[in-house]
Amino acid sequence: MALGWLAKAESDLSAADRVLQGEGPYDTACFHAQQAIEKALKTLLALHSQPIPRTHDLDELQRQVLAVHPLPNLASMDLAETTDYAVQIRYDIEFWPEKEIAEEAYSLAKRIMNIIRDTLAI
Repeated sequence: MALGWLAKAESDLSAADRVLQGEGPYDTACFHAQQAIEKALKTLLALHSQPIPRTHDLDELQRQVLAVHPLPNLASMDLAETTDYAVQIRYDIEFWPEKEIAEEAYSLAKRIMNIIRDTLAI
């Protein structure tokens, strides 16, 4: 099951990258970056046979992951703002992030994916 979550995370990371390589839409890149992080964290929960919560709250997922698999690099990351990209991006008609915001979200997702890959030795 863990590898299935990882494959979905990789797919979202790839989608965010493709959007950034083009001309947007950058809200879509932010959404896929958030989804990549969410699914990457769920990968580690699945690896440890933990229940997979139905939540988009990255801080909560980070807390659950760190409880079963301490990762100092992950512990130091602030995921609160990126959590909002799961829902706010899709429904807030006033929120249209600039490319720089999407690049920051993608960069964070990429760093987390690298931590997960290193942890899984992939």
